[in-house]
Amino acid sequence: MHRVAQRRAFSEATKEIKRILGEKIPAQQALVKQIKEKAGDESLGPATVGAAYGGMRGITGLTYEPSLLDPVEGIRFRGLSIPECQEQLPKFKEGTEPLPEAMWWLLLTGEVPTQEQTQMMMDEFHHRATNDKIMDQVKATLNGLPTDMHPMLQLSVGLLTLGHVSKFSAGYANGTATKANYWEYALDDSLDLIARVPEVAALIYRRSFHGGNDVIARDSSLDMSANFTKQMGFDSKEFADCMRLYLSIHTDHEGGNVSAHTTTLVGSALSDPYLAASAGMNGLAGPLHGLANQEVLLFIREMQAKVAEKGGAKTDAELETVLTECIWDLLNSKRVVPGYGHAVLRKTDPRYTCQRDFCLRNFPDDELFKFVNTMYKITPGILTEHGKTKNPWPNVDAHSGVLLTHYGLTESKFYTVLFGVSRCIGVLSAYVWDRALGKPIERPKSITTEALATKFL
Repeated sequence: MHRVAQRRAFSEATKEIKRILGEKIPAQQALVKQIKEKAGDESLGPATVGAAYGGMRGITGLTYEPSLLDPVEGIRFRGLSIPECQEQLPKFKEGTEPLPEAMWWLLLTGEVPTQEQTQMMMDEFHHRATNDKIMDQVKATLNGLPTDMHPMLQLSVGLLTLGHVSKFSAGYANGTATKANYWEYALDDSLDLIARVPEVAALIYRRSFHGGNDVIARDSSLDMSANFTKQMGFDSKEFADCMRLYLSIHTDHEGGNVSAHTTTLVGSALSDPYLAASAGMNGLAGPLHGLANQEVLLFIREMQAKVAEKGGAKTDAELETVLTECIWDLLNSKRVVPGYGHAVLRKTDPRYTCQRDFCLRNFPDDELFKFVNTMYKITPGILTEHGKTKNPWPNVDAHSGVLLTHYGLTESKFYTVLFGVSRCIGVLSAYVWDRALGKPIERPKSITTEALATKFL
């Protein structure tokens, strides 16, 4: 009986999403046309030589629909701040944090879903995840890889294997996919990928760290996050709620970051969502991007060892004193403080704040949390005094390891995979809109150093 209801909900969810997008896309296409006609020759800002050498920072050179990053307020998902998302997005019946399924709906449609729409979305993901044939292929492919291969390499391979059943690529090849309906094929692939990637990630976790070559079976009564933690081998409702928060806040961070822009760039060539998302995950795997959350936890462990070497600390005041010495030692040795600073933000990252609040509510006496919280109290002041950091405030990576470690997920090499599962939700909502708006292939102009020397020297 439940399976019949789930199939019905699956059909209804598909129709509802396409109905909403079918109404919104023509209006957005008309708006884009109006903007281009009226302001197509207007400048969005200078493209300086410094920016060309400096990672193109400060250059506004692309549009991206799902989110926008403000240097002071932080990220807004379709206009909503993280606290507003926590308040407005539907929750699981046994949880307090927003559901990633609801976040996907928001990023894709621009609307806060109802509880009924969110349940439909949960049922749809369950339905799409149960493709035993392609998942068996993924398992066979991953189980042919070394278990000590970095989990992000395995994730990229897993996504590419899922792409064997890409509807977008098949439609393009047989001519049924056209510029008018690319977005529908993109949507189908994106829904399939998002539904299946948690199980791919859980398989990577089990085989890499716990000697398994399969995962625990899915439970159709659970949401994506609870199923994910269960398939990894955890049995904690509180950890499932933590995962809902984690997967929701890591989804998107506007379009200029490496994972989002890489997905957008590769997708602009009409590479299917699997190829584009895999490319984005390869960017996320870099230590200057998503891999930073792995490195931050290693850094925190290093600082704990340094404090112990200096005799330890029995009180909070002693910890502040000793930790201050350790951070100054670090800076004086020409190293940076991982987890602090951001290319755009100039205040504490709201994603950091909501994770800190989760810790305060659920485990305020956790030793690792208290250590990181002490760093939060003293580090911005130290970095300000040091004078070489534009933004001395913590970013999202400074805190995520605390939550995961508390619940027993201590394998830091896996942390970026969790980030990737979440980030697929954001970048693929943008992929769908790029195809709907008929975005052309990206092709910016480059210049050589010799050409610049000739021009300016």
